[in-house]
Amino acid sequence: MRDSECHAKPIDMVVSGLQTHIEKGLNQKEAQDRLEKYGSNELTERPRPGFFKLLLDQFNNFLVIILIVAAGISLLLGEYIDSIAIMIIVILNSVVGVIQESKAEKAIAALKKMAAPNAQVIRDGHQVTIPAREIVAGDIILLEAGNYVPADMRLVESVNLK
Repeated sequence: MRDSECHAKPIDMVVSGLQTHIEKGLNQKEAQDRLEKYGSNELTERPRPGFFKLLLDQFNNFLVIILIVAAGISLLLGEYIDSIAIMIIVILNSVVGVIQESKAEKAIAALKKMAAPNAQVIRDGHQVTIPAREIVAGDIILLEAGNYVPADMRLVESVNLK
């Protein structure tokens, strides 16, 4: 079952598609098998590119290349003001792009810090606390007011949720 479809399907169809049970949850062996098969519930971290790499990536765009070529042609034709104006636009675009990428990297780092370290799940019919990175597809997660949501999930039941 594709993850993006779960929100639109009835609960019983999602539960059967994930091969789990609402009251009992997964058994420990099945949870371990899924953890080994799909990996841990963590945001994947890629190495942060350096400033110059971010800057060069801004010029790896077809429209930016067209603008640079247009600036070069303007320069060759003696249209210095047009050439300078185009290059200023390209440089401003690159600076804004680098700032946006840096902010996105910081936002991802902040999300990782906010991630819940532990989660309450039902396994083998019992409520247990596990590290949030060990949550797998099909786990029945228990949430209370004030808890961080430890993973993408489909609500099965709620009380006083607005």
